[in-house]
Amino acid sequence: MSAQGTPTTAGRTAGVSQGTTKETPKGAWTVTFLLFLFMLVNFADKIVVGLAGVPIMTDLKLEPEQFGLLGSSFFFLFSISAIVVGFIVNKVATRWVLLTLAVIWALAQFPMVGTVSFTTLLICRIVLGAGEGPAASVAMHAVYKWFPDEKRTLPTAILSQGSAFGVILAVPMLNWIIVNHSWHYAFGALGVVGLIWVCAWLIFGKEGPLENTRVLAATETKIPYVQLLTSRTFLGCVAATFGAYWALSLGLTWFTSFIVKGLGFSQSDAGWISILPWVFGATIVILTGWISQVMMARGYTTRISRGVLGSVPLIIGGLILATMPYVPGVGLKIVMLVVGPGLCGAIYVVCPPMLGEFTPASQRGAILAIYGALYTLSGIIAPNVMGTVIQRSGSIVDGYMTGFTINAVIMIGSGLLGLLLLWPNTEKARLTRGPAPREAELKGAVSPT
Repeated sequence: MSAQGTPTTAGRTAGVSQGTTKETPKGAWTVTFLLFLFMLVNFADKIVVGLAGVPIMTDLKLEPEQFGLLGSSFFFLFSISAIVVGFIVNKVATRWVLLTLAVIWALAQFPMVGTVSFTTLLICRIVLGAGEGPAASVAMHAVYKWFPDEKRTLPTAILSQGSAFGVILAVPMLNWIIVNHSWHYAFGALGVVGLIWVCAWLIFGKEGPLENTRVLAATETKIPYVQLLTSRTFLGCVAATFGAYWALSLGLTWFTSFIVKGLGFSQSDAGWISILPWVFGATIVILTGWISQVMMARGYTTRISRGVLGSVPLIIGGLILATMPYVPGVGLKIVMLVVGPGLCGAIYVVCPPMLGEFTPASQRGAILAIYGALYTLSGIIAPNVMGTVIQRSGSIVDGYMTGFTINAVIMIGSGLLGLLLLWPNTEKARLTRGPAPREAELKGAVSPT
């Protein structure tokens, strides 16, 4: 970019060069929609414990620290599983890996239909987490086999929307089951939905034609993993998304409980309020995907159209969340809690495409998985921290406010790190010791080979 903020000639040339590389194959959007539903089920599975938090704590007589442990248990094997499966999809078709993951999700829900102990619930959540750990990275890797680099931001946003819609659509239905029947049946309903997706994927799911996994593994020039994993853009993506996922994991585990116990709403009302962050977040995700793709088409470098676009909302969101304890009235507190963490959604849209810019396609599955495994470590820490802070505070409300303030500080710090480190448009040339960054952009080097 020039000093005036307009795209340079080099930037425009890069955009034109990228835009003529490959066409989107027929069937790409059908698979994208199925993977959107895949992510929808994924997040519905995640939210159910947080949504049923108060009934679960009441029935099983759990303290806040124990419930925090339950929320964290989902992530015990999450990262390990993500890394292992990430290397598997470098060589195995994503179609069958996705099918296996969905079967695990469904089967992990059914034990909760009957009377369960805290230990059984804990084990089932650990198993579910192991099945869901690789989900996002494998789904992204699968959809990138259908779209060239310059067209990946929008499908990435759509996949990210699966998380929001998984909550928006699931919360009213699951909460109705919880209020009118039992939290046990909410788990069973999710198991059935998971099996329905498995059947649909068996019929319509296909492997993308733009990349042949086996051919790429045998012929593509590799970059040493140590170079990929220590690149500043990879580190920036991990740092930025770590803060965003801290907010998300608190939303999954503690948001509904805060609305009931901290703000005094009923379980029925809390179910509807719990939708608001996801509606707002869905808007942010779609806008980010659209704006990013428009900026790239107009010649902006991916440093601006992805790196800056994803990092700045994190910082702003953290500042908004930091004001929540000090605003008057319940309504304003809810607004701050919705808007602040909701802005984090931007980073999920831009980081996978940024990593795809400089990672060889035959290594992309592993890199996306390791990225996911590292940033989701905050999912282990955040629910436990909140539970500990609540239990050791003078009052429940004070505990929640302290926990959300910690979240705000982490969001601001991670956003600043992202702003500092995310330079994907120069990363590939540096990693391959290719031409200087300006010359690389003129040659369209920001597009993966």
